[in-house]
Amino acid sequence: MAEARPWSVVAGGLVVAVRLTPRGGRDAVEGIERRADGACVLKARVRAAPREGEANDALVALLARAAHVPPRHVTLVSGMTARIKRVMIAGDGPTIAAALERAVTAA
Repeated sequence: MAEARPWSVVAGGLVVAVRLTPRGGRDAVEGIERRADGACVLKARVRAAPREGEANDALVALLARAAHVPPRHVTLVSGMTARIKRVMIAGDGPTIAAALERAVTAA
């Protein structure tokens, strides 16, 4: 059985569940975590503080770099003020998933 991943390929791209840690000291993808409810999330941390959307903007830039897409292709779908967020990354879903897999493995 394949290991669970926090992303799923959808029409037009990939949807990713992310647990964001703002003011984390660095901008990084830190791996995958299984939550108590059984759901998987991509762990990410950013230096930016969670005010006026700064942490969300930093997350968008971080995921764009990790997925090798322009930042305009990364959109927050839900969780604007929450720690757990859903993010849509537009493009070829399997290619983006492979790029995120490499980012997670490198973490």
